[in-house]
Amino acid sequence: MKEGFYSFITLIRSAVFNKDMSGMLPADALALGIGAFFGALSRYQVGQMAAKYIASDPKQYGKLTGWHTAGINVAGSFLLGGISVSPSIDVSKVNGSQATSFNSRRLLPSIQGMSPRTKLMMGVGFCGSFTTFSTFSVDVVNWINQGKTVQAMSYVATNNIGGIIAAGIGMAMVKKFFG
Repeated sequence: MKEGFYSFITLIRSAVFNKDMSGMLPADALALGIGAFFGALSRYQVGQMAAKYIASDPKQYGKLTGWHTAGINVAGSFLLGGISVSPSIDVSKVNGSQATSFNSRRLLPSIQGMSPRTKLMMGVGFCGSFTTFSTFSVDVVNWINQGKTVQAMSYVATNNIGGIIAAGIGMAMVKKFFG
């Protein structure tokens, strides 16, 4: 067990701090950390809001306990679907004035895409820490152990089918937006 842990740490260290820079750059690590921070904070806040809502009338809303995780996972799938198909821009070839173009009809800047670092920050960082497979898994096992098998299977279906559908909708919307 101890050897496996040290092998894992060695693998992570070599991926992040590879001397030939084929690993993660410090700016990538920072972007990833910022995204993860805000994703985790957002997930925590949604959980707090759900808990307050359920506590306001436990008789009426008590059956919703735990379901906010499914909502988070489906919303995160939608976001990640959109992020994954948004056009990548090469920031080395684009200066600030060319990164967006002004559309006088809409009075809003027209976004051309996302840099790979922004995709890393939003996709892996934010969506990765906003969504949670581990909480989903623990919820399912707990409900099965409590004899709530139908609820557990509904939850599995909502997370998996809902997440796949949401990712597809996110992808379709972004593809349509960017034409």
